Amino acid sequence: MPAPMSPDPEGGGKLLANLMYFARALRAAGLPTGPGTLLTAVEAVRAVGLRNRDDFYWTLHAVFVHRRDQRDLFDQAFHIFWRNPRILERVLAMILPQTPAEGRAEPQPIQRRLAEALGPSRAERAEPAPDRLELDASLTFSAREMLQKADFEQMSVDELTQAKAAIAKLRLPLHLVRTRRFTPDPAGPRIDMRRSLRASQRNGAGTIWLKRRRASTRPPPLVVLCDISGSMSRYSRVFLHFMHAVTNDRDRVHTFLFGTRLTNVTRYLRHKDVDVALDRVTEAVEDWSGGTRIGECLESFNRLWSRRVLGQGALVLFISDGLDRAGGEGLGPVMARLHRSCRRLIWLNPLLRWQGFEPKSLGMKAILPHVDEFRPVHNLDSLSDLAAALERPERRRLEAAAPWRASA
Repeated sequence: MPAPMSPDPEGGGKLLANLMYFARALRAAGLPTGPGTLLTAVEAVRAVGLRNRDDFYWTLHAVFVHRRDQRDLFDQAFHIFWRNPRILERVLAMILPQTPAEGRAEPQPIQRRLAEALGPSRAERAEPAPDRLELDASLTFSAREMLQKADFEQMSVDELTQAKAAIAKLRLPLHLVRTRRFTPDPAGPRIDMRRSLRASQRNGAGTIWLKRRRASTRPPPLVVLCDISGSMSRYSRVFLHFMHAVTNDRDRVHTFLFGTRLTNVTRYLRHKDVDVALDRVTEAVEDWSGGTRIGECLESFNRLWSRRVLGQGALVLFISDGLDRAGGEGLGPVMARLHRSCRRLIWLNPLLRWQGFEPKSLGMKAILPHVDEFRPVHNLDSLSDLAAALERPERRRLEAAAPWRASA
């Protein structure tokens, strides 16, 4: 619990310690703060002073907040930490098990993560382990099973950490495709005349020993187009860890992020350290959690990048909720061109997790006819299902028996 704030930043009060605790809480809640950021905050507070609370708020806001999606988290953390320390008791109550009363809203994910960040540490909460009991768990879920099915948007800080660790170990096996090249094979179906003649010249014999070959296979290029607009921000953060794991697991992986503009982040994700890679992606992308212009971004991709990265039967993962600011205007033709340029186009939509989902928005209706598969992506189970689906031979058209088409 923070000590009372000293009115004078140079008067030997508790302000410096409180700023350190505040920065530590923000970091635990998910904001990228470090010693350099803390020193900048201290210097900024010294320059501005503490005469006005609003000035103090916006001074720290300018130092700690770098993206739009961080504003709500900082605002809640500031008012909880600096205004009324006793409010921590009510915040901590949100993470305790309790039966929700009728008509009471569930706590928001940001509040839950903030409560865990401002609460006592895991070591302080540790209690002696209870005696081991033998229970019949045939009808219960283990912690790992619950984590596999938990929605990324509703996960706590600890759960997100475990999920990212699981994603880092995830592998994405792709179904091998046949190429135009051949490789030597003693039992191959084709005769390699060139190698056969060269071998006979080296031996100098009158008999020609036939050499054989077969068509070579290799995984197709993988292209990821990920939506980072405001409605997708919670999921896109987790998907970046997934893209980093895939990029460092195989070659010929290309990743593009789009909101109001298209950004190629492939070279940043190739860094082995995931934290360094994501920091570089954050610096390169300027439209985090903004609007969505799917049509314009895909048109830029088709015009500038499709011929470079969609060769040799590329597989495209299109990750988006399909909510377009332009209402789907011009989206159909660019999706049709993207579909013709690749071997397989898979649309991953977190909204598909809802039972009874129907694509009613104009953007979704424009995208859907031009994809080969439409799959949910909102938890670890869905990512595992995607990996299993990519290992199977591809299907070229979206099945007409999809559940949302039954009522169309």
